[in-house]
Amino acid sequence: MSAVISESSTAATTTPAAASAASPTLQASVAAAARKVAPVRRVPLLQQPRVQRVFYPLLVGVVLIALWQWVVTAMELPPYLVPSPFLMMQTLVKDCVPLGMALLVTLKITVLSFFVATVAGVLISFLFVQSKRIETALFPYAVLLQVTPIVAVAPLIIIWVKNPTAAMTVCAALVALFPIIANTTLGLRSIDPDLQSYFKLNRATRWQQLVRLRIPSALPYFFGGLRISSGLALIGAVVAEFVAGTGGSGAGLAYQILQAGFQLNIPRMFAALLLISLTGVALFALMAWLSKLALGSWHASELSQD
Repeated sequence: MSAVISESSTAATTTPAAASAASPTLQASVAAAARKVAPVRRVPLLQQPRVQRVFYPLLVGVVLIALWQWVVTAMELPPYLVPSPFLMMQTLVKDCVPLGMALLVTLKITVLSFFVATVAGVLISFLFVQSKRIETALFPYAVLLQVTPIVAVAPLIIIWVKNPTAAMTVCAALVALFPIIANTTLGLRSIDPDLQSYFKLNRATRWQQLVRLRIPSALPYFFGGLRISSGLALIGAVVAEFVAGTGGSGAGLAYQILQAGFQLNIPRMFAALLLISLTGVALFALMAWLSKLALGSWHASELSQD
């Protein structure tokens, strides 16, 4: 009789332990079964944030183009005043070869000037962050470059620099330089004081603080400067082409606009302007993609986006 009681008490004591040991497996199986049974809720296509970021701008563009076409057709505006979008696209297709070659020239100057502005701006920002006195002494001259009209400076640069491509690259780089300097310097200065104290407590060198603390903190500001500077480099390249007045087969889109204006070929002028606008949008999208690629896995500015 005592043996039976002891066996029952042993079973009573071991049963809850066995149940608790088996409970994670049981809960996992129940959760898996519930996921299979519960229907997956699909978000409608037009309610997805990624689709909305593409669909809504395209919708507004289509509406504006349709309104433009309707106004030109209804008011019977002549092409030398305002061409219709249909005529502009026809001209773009017809003159695709000269406009495409001119676009490549302008794009080459834009890329070169953007590269020069990025390298020079980052180096100047590194110099500014080394000493507050250096930044105080030299930063007003960076502002002076920003507020000086490039149209007034470009003739001097074209006289001093004999190579037309190099001269236009310098002009465009001056236009695109300030956003890189301002944003990168602000990012290098915007570090967490606690992290800076921690680095100093561990006797980190100035180089270690720059590489491991300041540069990661400055990356969002740096890519913000790249987005602005890429468009300014394109503007600077077009303005430099206007001032330089280069012509012939090696001319850019600015020469095509001037030539179309002299010939009253307004549809071709609008086609060249369309190419410049699309190039600027493509440069901005490229910089946004690079920012997403560099910051998407750790920074809040990109993690918050869907």
